[in-house]
Amino acid sequence: MNAGELEGLFREKFGSGDYRSFFAPGRINLIGEHTDYNGGHVFPCAITYGTYALASKRSDRMLRMYSVNFPDKGIVECPLDDLSYQTEHDWANYPKGMIAALKQRGFLIEEGLDLLIYGNIPNGAGLSSSASIELVTGVMLESLFELKIDRIELVKLGQIVENQYIGVNSGIMDQFAIGMGKKACGMLLDCNTLQYRYAPIHLEHHVIVIMNTNKRRELAASKYNERRQECEDALKILQEKVPVQSLGELSMETFNQYAVSIADETVRKRARHAVSENERTIYALEALEKNDLYTFGELMNASHRSLRDDYEVTGTELDALVEAAWKQNGVIGARMTGAGFGGCAIAIVERGSVCDFLEKVGQSYLKAVGYEASFYIADIGDGACEIELGVHI
Repeated sequence: MNAGELEGLFREKFGSGDYRSFFAPGRINLIGEHTDYNGGHVFPCAITYGTYALASKRSDRMLRMYSVNFPDKGIVECPLDDLSYQTEHDWANYPKGMIAALKQRGFLIEEGLDLLIYGNIPNGAGLSSSASIELVTGVMLESLFELKIDRIELVKLGQIVENQYIGVNSGIMDQFAIGMGKKACGMLLDCNTLQYRYAPIHLEHHVIVIMNTNKRRELAASKYNERRQECEDALKILQEKVPVQSLGELSMETFNQYAVSIADETVRKRARHAVSENERTIYALEALEKNDLYTFGELMNASHRSLRDDYEVTGTELDALVEAAWKQNGVIGARMTGAGFGGCAIAIVERGSVCDFLEKVGQSYLKAVGYEASFYIADIGDGACEIELGVHI
């Protein structure tokens, strides 16, 4: 949908073309999977797919919200004086939650809003559309109501809305990458301390290809909890040998020294992934700071092998995509991204090889699993901000 169509739809739904425009990206995690809850680092970046918001203040205290992506829901209305979670409000609970969170912290939001939302994040791809809606709402409120709020505080509020208002127990990586993203950069983020460093990613001759398995992730939640428990079991055993608070504090050298004390081979493998993956995020930063994309690609490949063999969260579909990608000319590296058991993988591919890559990986995947994957070319973009709609979209 182009800028003119969005403006026309805003006029149609709300009777005015007097609006301001905002954008919040989606995100991918380049490396560092299942490390956040183990006290380690993640390495996400913002992408140029995301959520657009067109908004204007009203003279009354009503919120009127419309999503291009859910036209059957129509215009969702509620007063500023009742921002409680309502199941029937569906997607609109995300902006409502952000408004409620800011009001609860004393920020003055006294007028209602007309709000139109449009997202072009591929549906079900696991690129964090919910956090994108939260942050586009946050920057929209910040601008329209001239709120003075630190960006990291806004990021934290997004996570609070996700955890407490929506009821999804997620970490802070999604909101952080979306709120703090920087064009042509990934970021090494310590999810515990929120210390972060940007790392340049020079992709003049390469692109990031997002590969969606199109598989629903039914197993993800139960297996996620199981993996967390296995890592906690490993940590308790290792804490009898080493004074650490998390697996992320261990080097591979120290882990290997004491790994024999973990009698259960499965639990030992889970811990080995957590420790080795965290080390890979540190090496990834070093490689990118040297503009060494090939070493970064090798770390991506090693990450997937660890997630496949030690953490066992990839599954047939993700392995089919990644292993097909590894065989193609012009591929620097490829790995699953996200929780696993479906969802997406990513690959860094030479620009001149992309068409051949898409055809051959697509054919290989269809043959292996019986249905098609979807592919998207992603650029690394900036975080949530106000935009000039006609220039941006």
